[in-house]
Amino acid sequence: MRSTPVEPGGLRAHWDDVYRRHGPEQVSWYQANPTMSLELTETIGVDPTAAIIDVGGGASPLAATLTGRGFADLTVLDLSTVALAAAAGTDPDPARRLQGDIRRWTPDRRYDLWHDRAVFHFLTDPADRARYAQVLRQATHPGSHVIVATFAPDGPTSCSGLPVCRYEPDELTAALGGGLQILVTRHVDHTTPAGATQPFTWIAALVQ
Repeated sequence: MRSTPVEPGGLRAHWDDVYRRHGPEQVSWYQANPTMSLELTETIGVDPTAAIIDVGGGASPLAATLTGRGFADLTVLDLSTVALAAAAGTDPDPARRLQGDIRRWTPDRRYDLWHDRAVFHFLTDPADRARYAQVLRQATHPGSHVIVATFAPDGPTSCSGLPVCRYEPDELTAALGGGLQILVTRHVDHTTPAGATQPFTWIAALVQ
């Protein structure tokens, strides 16, 4: 897939268009069951009373699934209003849904778990990665957990018409700005709705 640069102000329209054209269940990152997110949440011992933010989780079933497991303090942040509307209209979860660009968003509270599956790898500009790391620190506290998934080194070089960065676990930890104690790493092959295989790097870490 050829990557076409998108101006910062046009990213919201870009992702809204992706969701309109494909629908929430046909975008390449769709998972009917967020297996690895749930596995890592359980493995690192996230308590049901924890405050959780799912970054880029607009149309993901993760919030609804966590609700079914007894979690109640859930926030979903996404750039796309179309993705947020799709989940809000179908999921029986009480998540607070926020529209915002992670590079410009200012958190109004701190969370016990920061979850991001497939947002960070779209930040190809070092300044954007630095801002993401700053927001992550503002939104967490020492003892918070972080779960982040990006394309692995053997994964795609682009997605949805945009270039991406690919990471080994150590590279990903360093890119997130340090101050994280890695607890678990995984290399996982995700099968897209179209049947393609996308290798992902997952890390679960403790904020120090």
